[in-house]
Amino acid sequence: MGKKLYVGNLPFTVNDSSLQSHFSAIGNVTSAKVITDRDTGRSKGFGFVEMSTDDEAQSAISKLDGSSFEGRNMTVNEAKPMAPREDRGGFGGGNGGGGRGRY
Repeated sequence: MGKKLYVGNLPFTVNDSSLQSHFSAIGNVTSAKVITDRDTGRSKGFGFVEMSTDDEAQSAISKLDGSSFEGRNMTVNEAKPMAPREDRGGFGGGNGGGGRGRY
């Protein structure tokens, strides 16, 4: 199983295929995904790349972290598992809503 890599400080012009081709120079890329804003569809400037082996992932980190990609210095490191989100519920908040407190 390969390692998933976090890739930050990406140019906003980068898409999934250009990210994959950039990392394929290092080794076999299983998947590449640029994270986009749900409303605008514009890149958020970071993404994830999964390499086929741990050695390729380590090589990608050592060769590409801090390197320039379309004029920006990328951050490349091992992706951390997503932290569980707290349950935000529905309409929570406050002390039961408005009102004056007296009848």
